[in-house]
Amino acid sequence: MSTMGKFAKCTVLCAVAATLLGTTGAAFAQGTKSVAVLAIVEHPALDAIRDGARDELKAEGYEVGKNLKWEYQSAQGNVGTAAQIARKFVGDQPDVIIGIATPTAQAVAAATKSVPLVYSAVTDPVAAQLVKNWAPSGTNVTGVSDKLPLDKQVALIKRVVPNAKRVGMVYNPGEANSVVVVNELKKLLPAAGMTLVEAAAPRTVDISSAASSLVGKVDVIYTNTDNNVVSAYESLVKVANDRKIPLVASDTDSVKRGAIAALGVNYYDLGRQTGKVVGRILKGEKPGAIASQTSSNLELFVNTAAAAKQGVKLSDDLVKEAKTVIKQ
Repeated sequence: MSTMGKFAKCTVLCAVAATLLGTTGAAFAQGTKSVAVLAIVEHPALDAIRDGARDELKAEGYEVGKNLKWEYQSAQGNVGTAAQIARKFVGDQPDVIIGIATPTAQAVAAATKSVPLVYSAVTDPVAAQLVKNWAPSGTNVTGVSDKLPLDKQVALIKRVVPNAKRVGMVYNPGEANSVVVVNELKKLLPAAGMTLVEAAAPRTVDISSAASSLVGKVDVIYTNTDNNVVSAYESLVKVANDRKIPLVASDTDSVKRGAIAALGVNYYDLGRQTGKVVGRILKGEKPGAIASQTSSNLELFVNTAAAAKQGVKLSDDLVKEAKTVIKQ
């Protein structure tokens, strides 16, 4: 090879090497971090958490495509799939894994005791065995719960259906969050002159038949943030509308989809709160030093059109108190 040819080859190779080194150096100079996000299923509330967490991280200086690697996957409602994705994420060794909803947070917790796990939308992290109590865990786990004060939920049911005696609840008995709510309602409802009637729906395809099984047995149906139920909410709404059974939710997005009312957390705000916890870990804090959190930002949504379809006339006071009123 001629001297000129050697020089040309060196020039090309050196340029390529310089480009690669420059790109890599720039990325690491900015302190690139990686966050993996796993949700049990896609529905408005859980999607809002994902988006809120990402937006909060951007506000704190971590931007996807610049200095943040962000990977999101949904388990499509399958616990086995959640476990597979969790193991894959752990193998990738990200800086933080966000587990949205109880089954996915449990799957990640089972897969690692070292990679930081920040759970979100877990109603009772203690019952779900993610943490021992609400204090800093001393482990790789912390997070943000969507736990609601159930006494306020019972009060809302009474305001929507003042003469209600029997409250139906469709839920997945395999979801720890829902079992906790069922057990607490069994204790709370009698004090308000009501009893609970359960209808199990282990799969999303069971929602409609479970709701139908409550016809003639209940005066109102209450739904918590059960992932199976929320992901197939329209099938529940259809039964409520067809059979004139008032439907009260704890997820405000469900009001937009046909429930009469809900007093719940703002899930986008919950996502922002989750993002703040993740940001603290990315900046060097240990997850085990951060106590589990809840949200005190409750919002009342009502749907007057749904009330009419389900045979209920809402009081003027309740409508006036609502942050959001849906009329169609």
